Amino acid sequence: MSSRATPIEFLRQVRQEVSKVTWPSRRETITSTIMVILMVVFMALFFLMVDQVLSIGIRAVLGLGG
Repeated sequence: MSSRATPIEFLRQVRQEVSKVTWPSRRETITSTIMVILMVVFMALFFLMVDQVLSIGIRAVLGLGG
């Protein structure tokens, strides 16, 4: 006795599950996208600054000038 569903039964179950999903509105999607882009830019700038500070510090410790 197999617990595997037939392909048709599987597709019916998938359709039922997808109908339960609460999809975000266009406004929510745009807002979330803008927030993600802003956070990516902020983190990129933050890590750029950290990298530059560490680079200057290491050069100073090793006496490489620059």
